[in-house]
Amino acid sequence: MNWLWPEADMVQESLPPNPTFSISRISGDGALETERQVVGNILALATLPFRSEIARQRFQKAQLRAAEETLRLAADVRRAYYRAVAANELVGLLTDAKSTAESTAQLALKLGQTGALNKLDQAREQVFYAETTAELATIRQDATSSREHLIRLLGLWDGDLGFRLPQKLPDLPWRPLSLPGIEVDAVEHRIDLQIARLELAALAKSLNLTEATRFVTMLDVAGIDRNTRDPDTPPFRERGFDVQFQIPIFDGGEVRVRQAAETYNQAFNRLTEKAVNVRSEAREAFKVYRSSYDIAGHYQREVLPLRKIISDEMQLRFGSMQDDVFAVLTEARLRIASLRAAIEAKREFWLAQSELKTAVNGGAGETQTQTRTPVTVQAGSGQ
Repeated sequence: MNWLWPEADMVQESLPPNPTFSISRISGDGALETERQVVGNILALATLPFRSEIARQRFQKAQLRAAEETLRLAADVRRAYYRAVAANELVGLLTDAKSTAESTAQLALKLGQTGALNKLDQAREQVFYAETTAELATIRQDATSSREHLIRLLGLWDGDLGFRLPQKLPDLPWRPLSLPGIEVDAVEHRIDLQIARLELAALAKSLNLTEATRFVTMLDVAGIDRNTRDPDTPPFRERGFDVQFQIPIFDGGEVRVRQAAETYNQAFNRLTEKAVNVRSEAREAFKVYRSSYDIAGHYQREVLPLRKIISDEMQLRFGSMQDDVFAVLTEARLRIASLRAAIEAKREFWLAQSELKTAVNGGAGETQTQTRTPVTVQAGSGQ
């Protein structure tokens, strides 16, 4: 947004109108008449405080829009950062999964050559390795794209491109935020609501000004100084003034007043609608935040510890020859799928926290909607 234009308009509207100076000289048959006039717009001078106040509020509105753009950029950077870090964590997880799948596929191939494993089970292990390899390539591309998107948002280039991102998302906070007055906070702090309030106040002053100048739209006063020289008469000098104003015979200003009133009513309705939407967005963002925290915490507290217990028990059973290697590898695949779901759930929590800040302080686009990636547990086909 260009800050110069609103500030220039504010300065211009705060200045009194320039007077107009005119001079005329008429001569003929030895006679000479000189007339000087200074014309000032009295109506513009009388309404100067009102117009200055309106321009000042519009400048404040421009400043708030600049702040809103800053918040929007900050929100975009936060989202891009969490997505890039989550992609890095998924790359590390799937790299380990690919190594496991490769070992399983090689073992299945050797057992198949000895006749200890049928073709169906061999194909299952081979397809798991192939799918994991393709999925890892996709995640790596997502990580690269997320990093480049973050670079564009930060405006980095040349020597700044070598920055390093964390390999893991931050841990969940010990407890979620408690925001009993989330709606009140959003209504008080949202930048777009403050802009709408300023716009409504400026339109109210504009409506009052239009009503006050409904009948008189032009009022000019001129000071006149006239000198006359004639060979037959002694020279003489005249001074006086001239007043010009418009008579509202055909146009009484009803149209201008009605247009100003309709513009004010539309702005009032937009402010009311925006306030209702802001309260709803704040409630929804907080509910998404809490549910995302609960889901991610459930994976951290319940799912992953149970998966570790099962994995450890499977290792013990394999060591005592109670289970074969493929049962252990199948459990390893299921644990990898749970780890991936936990990473995605943690990513959704941090994204939801970012959206919560946006819902309270502002910075989201007019048509932006929150989208959440469903967390699903994907596992390779086991025996």
